[in-house]
Amino acid sequence: MSTLRDRLRAQLAECKMPGALEAVDDILRRIDAGELSAGPAMEALLGSHIALRNQRRLQTAMRCARLPSVKTLDDFDFTFQPSVKRDQLESLHTLQFLERKENVVFLGPPGVGKTHLAISLAVHAAERGRRVYYATLADLITWLEDAQQAGHLTRRLRTLVSPSLMVVDEIGYLPISRTGAQLFFQLMSRRYEHASTVLTSNKSFEEWGDVFGDEVMAAALIDRLVHHCHIVNIRGNSYRMREHRALASRLAPATPPAPPESTSRPRPPRRQEA
Repeated sequence: MSTLRDRLRAQLAECKMPGALEAVDDILRRIDAGELSAGPAMEALLGSHIALRNQRRLQTAMRCARLPSVKTLDDFDFTFQPSVKRDQLESLHTLQFLERKENVVFLGPPGVGKTHLAISLAVHAAERGRRVYYATLADLITWLEDAQQAGHLTRRLRTLVSPSLMVVDEIGYLPISRTGAQLFFQLMSRRYEHASTVLTSNKSFEEWGDVFGDEVMAAALIDRLVHHCHIVNIRGNSYRMREHRALASRLAPATPPAPPESTSRPRPPRRQEA
């Protein structure tokens, strides 16, 4: 005769609830030990299933979004970057800017945490079931140029307009062709007031004319981006340089002691014979 444990496991498998199936043995043990009553046990069982489902959903969303890593706001070191206002970032992580189709632009020198904060917004949006897409500007332009050459530009633009949140990273790091700049302008024009975009750049807006090779187009692009926008200026030292300095200090050999001075008296010069 099958036991209650066996029947529960069979039913959970039939209902395709792998999270609950993994947790049922431990939950039954806690019930037998008097640690859980019926209500909390059911809550724990369902909670285990929901947690695993959300984890798998996030992993799938992360793969589709092409996010290079997982960064969260909790991991960000506000003490190292005091120019970043915690209240502003916590407000952005409520994701209300997505509802209003607003943009976010992170500006600052390399290594200050722009990409970290941009990805943390994308991860948080993915956790909330939003469709997210990440690309560096160089990769994004390459995909657009390839689509144009293949005759699929309209379809590619339509695909890139649909995500609720797009992260465009590393604006200003690599040179851009005029054709690439025009394609990027088309994409941003289509996303304007349709979906939110998070951008990071090591260049100020005044330098974007040089980045895109066209002052007029850069001005039109900036006008669309900042119309509904949150701008985060980060001024500080590089995290990576801090890590390099810390590593160098650990690896540097100790300064050898100076050799002791000789206490012997110098010999007098030899007397030459006539």
